Amino acid sequence: MSAPFNSSPPGGFRIITADERLAEQRGIKGVLTGISGIGKTSQLWTLDATRTLFVNLEAGELAVQGWPGDEVRVRSWEMARDLACWIGGPNPAMRADQPYDVTHYARVCDAFGSPDQLAKYDTIFVDSITVASRLCLQWCKGQPQAMSERNGKPDLRGAYGLLGQEMIGWLTHLQHTPSKNVWLVGLLNKQLDDFNRPYFSLQIEGSKTGLELPGIVDEVITLAELPRENETPIRGFVCTTLNAFGYPAKDRSGRLGMIEEPHLGRLMDKIRRPQTTPPTERLQFTPLPTGPVEPAITNTTATTTEG
Repeated sequence: MSAPFNSSPPGGFRIITADERLAEQRGIKGVLTGISGIGKTSQLWTLDATRTLFVNLEAGELAVQGWPGDEVRVRSWEMARDLACWIGGPNPAMRADQPYDVTHYARVCDAFGSPDQLAKYDTIFVDSITVASRLCLQWCKGQPQAMSERNGKPDLRGAYGLLGQEMIGWLTHLQHTPSKNVWLVGLLNKQLDDFNRPYFSLQIEGSKTGLELPGIVDEVITLAELPRENETPIRGFVCTTLNAFGYPAKDRSGRLGMIEEPHLGRLMDKIRRPQTTPPTERLQFTPLPTGPVEPAITNTTATTTEG
C-alpha cells in the first residue's frame, strides 16, 4: 500500500532522526524528454517489467509492443487525477471539496480496488505528460472557471489559470509518493528566439506547468542525438543543467555526469549508488577574481544633457 501523503501524527509532527532519514528508500522523480521519435517510450524496455507500471496516455504502444509488464490506459483527465490519488494516497491538507483529499482517496479505492495491488511496483512510467496536459486543458475548458461571469462565454484566461492549478497539483501529488520512482515522459520542442537562436522547451499546454515542473522533480533528462567530430552522432542522456548543448537538464543527486548511457534502468542504479566523493565537493566553485573587473560592454556613445 502506498505510504500516505503525510505520515505525521494527527495534530502534530515528529522529528525524523538522521538514522531514519538515511535508512529511507526514496523513489526517484524525473522527467525524460526528447524530440519525437528519439526513443523515449522505448526506455520502458530498460526497466524491470515485473516491478514497473506503464501509465499509457499516448495510445502509442507500437514502440513497446511485446513489453511483458503491466499497463494502465488513461483516456481522460478525471482518470489521470484518480490514478494519481490511488498511487500517492490521500493528502490530509486538502479540504473535503478538493482533489486528493481523504474522501477522494476512499472513492478511488472503491473504484480501483485495494492500493495493496501497487506494492509490487517500484516504478511508475507515465507516457506522456504532454498528452496529460492536453487532456487537462480539454477538461478545464468545460469548468465554470472557464466561463465569463459577465456574458457566459468561454474565457481562455480562466481555463489556462485552472490548467496550471490542476497540472501542478497532479505533479506534486505524484512527487510526494515517497516509495516509488515516477518518470514522466515529455516531448521536446526546438524553437528560435527573437535573435534567431535555437532553444529547447518541454511541450506542455500552459506556461505555468513548464516553468514550475523542473523545480518539482529530482531529475530532468534529455535523450538526444549528440554530434561527434568526423563521426556518426550517438544517442545519449544529457543530465546536468550546465551542458554544452543547451538542452533542459537537471540532476539533484549529484551522481550523474553531463552525458550518460541512454539506459534508464542503469541510470537509476547510478543515482542510488553510494556517493564516492564527499558531498561538500559539489559546493566548490571557481574563485572569483580579486582585482577590478572590467564591464563586459562599455557604452561610449551615451551622453547627458544638463540645463
